[in-house]
Amino acid sequence: MIMQIGIDKMAFATTPYYLDLVDLAQARGEDPNKYLIGIGQNKQAVVPPTQDIVTLAAEAASRLLDDHDRKDISTVIVATESGIDNSKAAAIYVKQLLGLDDFVRTIEVKEACYSGTAAIQFARGLVALDPQQKVLVIAADIARYGLHTGGEVTQGAGAVAMLISADPQMLAIESGSVALSQDVMDFWRPIYATEAMVDGKYSTNVYIDFFQRTFDRYCQRQNKQLSDFAALAFHLPFTKMGKKALEAELGDQEDAISQRLRDNLVAEQAIPREVGNLYTGSLYLGLMSLLVNGDVQPGERIGLFSYGSGAEGEFYSGILQPNYQDGLKAASLALDHRQQVTVSEYEALFNQQLGMKAEDVNFDLSQDPSRFVLSGQRDHQRQYLTRS
Repeated sequence: MIMQIGIDKMAFATTPYYLDLVDLAQARGEDPNKYLIGIGQNKQAVVPPTQDIVTLAAEAASRLLDDHDRKDISTVIVATESGIDNSKAAAIYVKQLLGLDDFVRTIEVKEACYSGTAAIQFARGLVALDPQQKVLVIAADIARYGLHTGGEVTQGAGAVAMLISADPQMLAIESGSVALSQDVMDFWRPIYATEAMVDGKYSTNVYIDFFQRTFDRYCQRQNKQLSDFAALAFHLPFTKMGKKALEAELGDQEDAISQRLRDNLVAEQAIPREVGNLYTGSLYLGLMSLLVNGDVQPGERIGLFSYGSGAEGEFYSGILQPNYQDGLKAASLALDHRQQVTVSEYEALFNQQLGMKAEDVNFDLSQDPSRFVLSGQRDHQRQYLTRS
């Protein structure tokens, strides 16, 4: 019998603040429907200076792990394009905040929004070598484009933590994925910049092209067709992006299969609409939203399309397991206690980020209720705290 490897558990964390995009639209002199319908977003996470990818990753993982998991973890992989150091992996900080054993491998991987999928594939290989091990994969990011920019409405922040294991209780990943990479300048962030640069329309076109090419090749190689999928989950930097890709594939089809795929895409979009862009975590927050809100059943196949500008795409699939709901941790609860901020408060928080500053700084922690916080910087070293 072939050993099954895949996602055993998932958990999500975001910041304690959000901005209503109706408020942002009014402040920017735009029709709110341009954001709510045209982009497909309702709210976006707002990042206080006391939060970064390390604190978000630690929070997501802390919601996931029990004592048994902690003993079995051999590796922590953080996938991000919001790295805090050009040398030291964010995973080392996360491991320390989580109190994991020192005999644990810690690495960071990068390729725009795609690297969460790369981390999962790497993790599968490690588990295949030793099925007793578990690998903690965390996709953590902060999407920043700048105030008064075209990409401002597609900002966001959060982390999705996933435990990769043999005999997973959520999603058994199938063999035969299709990856595609090309040197494309649709999105990038030079080493001197804290905000990304993007060619939005071009990036959308590349995204759709990569989806169709990887999906078609997958179907050809695996002898599959649309009817073999209960749902197609997409990377969602903004939720309308997934709709564009799905409609490019479905065209004018109006049968029951196509309608179910459309309905399940709406289910996938539900939670991401309230958070915004998670970069590496966007596909996997969408997957969680699909499993919470969608029409999917154990034994059915879910297709996943991962995309990272620059550009890398991959289509792969997994079979939903009988007890998949037991693996979902705090999928939507992370949104229940957020505090709404005004546009002026959001702008002030945006400009308070530690960013590329060299001087020492101590942040006021009184307004951040999070368990894991960034308290400041001393001697060029970030200072993290864990609160009970």
